[in-house]
This record gives sequence, C-alpha cells and structure tokens, in this order.
Amino acid sequence: MHTSTRSKTMTRTSLSAITLFAVLSVFNMSLAQSHSNSAFATEAVKHAKRPKPDKGKGETIPERDRRLLRECKGRPNAGACEGYVH
Repeated sequence: MHTSTRSKTMTRTSLSAITLFAVLSVFNMSLAQSHSNSAFATEAVKHAKRPKPDKGKGETIPERDRRLLRECKGRPNAGACEGYVH
C-alpha cells in the first residue's frame, strides 16, 4: 500500500499538535501548582511565630561586674581588669 507524502505530513502535524497540547497542559498545571504553593508559603511565613532570642548561659552584666571585681584584686589594670582594680 502506498501512502502519499501529504498524508504523512498531515499525520506528523497532527501528532506534533497533540504532543504540544499535552506538554503545555502539563506545564500549565505545574505552573498553577507552584503558584498555589508559593501563596501558601507566603501565608505561612506571614503568620509564623518568631522564636525568642536565646540569651544563652552567659553571665549578666551585674554578675560580670562582681566577678571582675573579685578576680582582678592585686592584678595590673589592663585587659579585662581595666577599671576594676582598686
């Protein structure tokens, strides 16, 4: 059976159009999905509670002053002991 080049061209064109339509449909669905995910993420960030800053286990300023007064007795007035020697 002999098929004409015109019918082959029509078949290829039809298959190309169907493939293009399928690819664009999948692209549009993924684009819509990513848009809805980004909107959800924006809402989540907007309503997220911020953690309180961690003060750590370090000493407070009054504790540091007492420690330096205690440790700097009889030492030269330099470095960390600057201003704490009597």
